[in-house]
Amino acid sequence: MPFQIIRDDITKVKADAIVNSANPRPVCGSGSDTAIYLAAGPEELLKERQKIGRISRGEAAVTPALKLPARFIIHTVGPIWEGGNHGEFDILHSCYRKSLMLAEQLNCKSIAFPLIATGNYGFPRDRALQIALEEFENHLKDYDREIILVVFDPATYQISEKMQRGIERYIDENYVQERLEEEYKAPSIGGIPDFPSPSGKDAFFNERELFEDAAPMEAANVPRPPQYSASSKPERRRLFSRRGKKKSLEYAMDHLDETFQQRLLRMIDEKGMADPEVYKKANLDRKLFSKIRCNKDYVPKKKTALALALALQLNLDDTKDLLGSAGLALSNSNKADVIISFCIENEIYDIFEINALLFQYEQPLLG
Repeated sequence: MPFQIIRDDITKVKADAIVNSANPRPVCGSGSDTAIYLAAGPEELLKERQKIGRISRGEAAVTPALKLPARFIIHTVGPIWEGGNHGEFDILHSCYRKSLMLAEQLNCKSIAFPLIATGNYGFPRDRALQIALEEFENHLKDYDREIILVVFDPATYQISEKMQRGIERYIDENYVQERLEEEYKAPSIGGIPDFPSPSGKDAFFNERELFEDAAPMEAANVPRPPQYSASSKPERRRLFSRRGKKKSLEYAMDHLDETFQQRLLRMIDEKGMADPEVYKKANLDRKLFSKIRCNKDYVPKKKTALALALALQLNLDDTKDLLGSAGLALSNSNKADVIISFCIENEIYDIFEINALLFQYEQPLLG
């Protein structure tokens, strides 16, 4: 996929270029800077870095990657956080933008970033993540490149507090409740969960037990449930099992619903979107989208179908319809599905932001 987030040591990531959150002066700094020097060969890398000299904040420069499994190291100097009123945001935007342009000039097909300036420089992690995602998304609108955000320590990665509160509340209301119902398998009447039977005969109330005490119910003008005798069974079947005219299998086969590909392409036309706009917003590469367009029987993976639904900004019902055309579904017993449903219901369609949320909760990314 064009953009992904992984948990790894950046010195071990195989990419054409890796980005070093560097010291302005040609010295081995601390944190990830130290790790990169040690893995690349400290003396050799220091010599290459001294050829460049001082790097201003927000600028980027390149050295060979030496012993690393990459071709280049792009060194960029982030801002020191001083409250946000000293140009820190502009400087951090520049770090990402200029590193990505260097990757373009070097013809790098892939580039790996840390979250720049969130270590000793103290840039707030949620805001740093937001800036990184904005720059990645803007770059990928115009260029085909794989961008990897590498998180070594979970403590360095943080979504906004507002988003975290919203998603956790939504998960509690949906995923947790679903899992409780699965765990206890409580039957229900009218959508209201049953409670343990006071008689102790059964684990839960049944309909007969619920309406057993007739006198209090009549006093409260509560109607009794319908009673059925053996002679009334045929009538019951007519009331509750009435079916329309049966259709032949041949008729059913001749009247199939739209395939996933047919429904998707129809929706794209209805939205008036061009193919590149769709697959870039879905975090898909052009080759995969071309396969979908050329194969009417294409069956997508769930993460691909969801990514396309988000790219088209479908509501929850239309998303379910698109998934259904591929034999897929959303479920409240799946945490990733609950997160995606939360995003759709709150009209959050930016797949970079959604993947950041999924990564926070250790769920597979879309695309």
